[in-house]
Amino acid sequence: MNGAHDLGGFDGLGSINPETESEEPVFHAEWEKRAMGLMLATGFLGEWNIDMSRFARERQHPADYLTNSYYETWLVGLEKLLLENNLADAEELATGKMKTPAVDRLVKKRVSPDQVAGILLKGGSADMPTDLPQEFKPGDSVRVKLFTRRAHTRAPQYVRGHVGVIHEYYGSHVFPDESSKGNRIGTHLYNVAFKGSELWETENKTTIHLDLWQDYLEPTC
Repeated sequence: MNGAHDLGGFDGLGSINPETESEEPVFHAEWEKRAMGLMLATGFLGEWNIDMSRFARERQHPADYLTNSYYETWLVGLEKLLLENNLADAEELATGKMKTPAVDRLVKKRVSPDQVAGILLKGGSADMPTDLPQEFKPGDSVRVKLFTRRAHTRAPQYVRGHVGVIHEYYGSHVFPDESSKGNRIGTHLYNVAFKGSELWETENKTTIHLDLWQDYLEPTC
């Protein structure tokens, strides 16, 4: 997307000029490897989940969020999580030196180097049953609710208030908005198709597909 629209569909941020995927390196600098390793290693402590991690990155100052690189954003979020979970203090982060020995809870889940690759490849299921009724089916016209939420959400702002069509139903999965607060509950998940002309009110023949949870949607009639 270019011209007047770009990041998140907002006006005025200029065009997106991504690197060609076939030419982009996995890491642009050595420190990025260490940032990713730190994030994965601390994740094994079990003190937060992926949605809490994402929300920690999102809570940067907006100016920093727009200027920080991808892995700089990861580091900002990680520092916030370490501080908020009393796993490090500001002095330890500044000096890189631990003041007191690690407490027992930090080593409750030991992982040996030869286990790491298998654990990462296996991943974790996001399936989560729910007693809530399924409100929509493929072909239904839906509108994304127009809401403002300070917590984490997977509903992009540029689709809120706009109409799309249910393309596919995925079943019930962990609801990230609640997961970011530590509440593991499930709700129905759909793939919703939006016409580009609906989202940006221009002559746009593209179709945008987004995975959206039922809580974000309402019927159009």
